[in-house]
Amino acid sequence: MFYRVIFFLKLILFLWLCFSTTTSIHAGNAHPVRPDYSNEKFWIALPARHDIGDSIPPGCEIKEDEANANADVFYIHPTVYLAGGPWNGDLDDKSLNRKCDACVLFQATPFNACCKVYAPRYRQAILRAFTDSCAAGDAALDTAYSDVKKAFEYYLANYNHGRPIIVAGHSQGSYHAKRLLKEFFEGKPLLKQLVAAYAIGCPIPVNYFSDIPVGDSAAQTGCFITWNTVAYGTQMTGALARYTGDACVNPLTWRTDTTTAKKELHDGAVPFDFKSIDRHLVQACIRGNLLWITSSDKKHFRKYYHLGKIYHVSDVNFFYMDIRANAIVRVNAYRKKNGN
Repeated sequence: MFYRVIFFLKLILFLWLCFSTTTSIHAGNAHPVRPDYSNEKFWIALPARHDIGDSIPPGCEIKEDEANANADVFYIHPTVYLAGGPWNGDLDDKSLNRKCDACVLFQATPFNACCKVYAPRYRQAILRAFTDSCAAGDAALDTAYSDVKKAFEYYLANYNHGRPIIVAGHSQGSYHAKRLLKEFFEGKPLLKQLVAAYAIGCPIPVNYFSDIPVGDSAAQTGCFITWNTVAYGTQMTGALARYTGDACVNPLTWRTDTTTAKKELHDGAVPFDFKSIDRHLVQACIRGNLLWITSSDKKHFRKYYHLGKIYHVSDVNFFYMDIRANAIVRVNAYRKKNGN
């Protein structure tokens, strides 16, 4: 139950983003048509075409370079389907699709300097799948994962060609990424192709995987990285106690220790208008398996969405440039280690 409460608290934050209009889904369509990933309309981003996955914020000195990228990123977007219909989102809903596109802009584009970006559409589970403890909610999550799995299988068969892989996601996307890593990478030959998994904004126990450790250095490969961002001083009481024992990596140092990383280490945050980079905005430290952040620059800090002391919706935006630089480090380390 704690798990569902945590996801409710976190996913509801997407009301603060660009999701101000109510999505209209046909109420009688309990299981919208399953996507066919040979059809490009079921991909938000593909490297062979010009799309939102090619974007970078103004002033970004690390340029987009998908054409020459040496690795791939398979990105899974978070929940943006909040209310208004059946358990799974309809992939023909234009309003819902625009919200998914925005997630790619904020969360997948940090990887486009060193990776070809693959971002599928999928029949995401509605918010209440995380808040209602019932068989229908679990089935909705299974339906969503079945699409993610099918997209990943299509990607492997048609696009990957043995290239190094980054798996990335946020919130519901990370929930599915965990399952994808278990099914396709853990104890499997494909693990040799894993650069790293950035499964952000989702509780993941430290020992969740048998052979995919928590990342504890900037250049480590074959690992997973995660954090859940809260205001400095937030204690793990009530629902937040769910994070006890879960993994947390500090994206300013890429380590798991409790050292406070000063704002001088912060490469930069990107606000939701995607029009600027706020460098040296926050300092961060790990306390109680949560990422505590604070800033003395209240003017720019206010641009980032939060609900009280929980900064879930800004988990990636706060560390956009840090992720961008780190992905390059890990891809280069992987290539040096594996000779490709």
